[in-house]
Amino acid sequence: MDEDDRTVPDSGDGNRNGDKGGANAGANGGDKGGDVKGDAAVAAPEAASPSTGKVSRRFPVLTRDTARPEGGGRAIGGHRPAPYRQWPLLAVCAGVLLGLLVTVAEFRAGTIIVGLSLLGGAVLRWWKPSVGMLAVRSRFTDMITYGVLGFAIVLLAMMAQPKPWISLPFLDTIVHFTVR
Repeated sequence: MDEDDRTVPDSGDGNRNGDKGGANAGANGGDKGGDVKGDAAVAAPEAASPSTGKVSRRFPVLTRDTARPEGGGRAIGGHRPAPYRQWPLLAVCAGVLLGLLVTVAEFRAGTIIVGLSLLGGAVLRWWKPSVGMLAVRSRFTDMITYGVLGFAIVLLAMMAQPKPWISLPFLDTIVHFTVR
């Protein structure tokens, strides 16, 4: 019997054949010579056959858990209490809270502090390999999200009326066009 003719156990999606050339053959990255058993065992541990050792490369029908974002581990070891382990998120949140409190007295300064706190979150996400709950998505997506939002808040705070610190004519045109 040829290796391609063997069957693999049912993974719950109705496929009983080892579909090497089918439409879903590249679901876990294609045939790149990687450890297919290790990848598929994590994705669908119930799909491994004890007799043949083959593993289905299809995704499981029912997702049992979610993967933690890269860098989503503890910022400090588990021997410390939770607030110490989540210091990057607490630092960003404390900066945003401080900015909101300052906004009560001085709008522009407070919103600049909020924007700088988000920019600090982007820097922490880039600099630290593990930032705890500050990691929401992939490192790249988190850095772009925190950076763009922080930059936009700082830019809008510097353009706030009266007496704006900077004036960007094309943004003035967009604002006037949308407000009219």
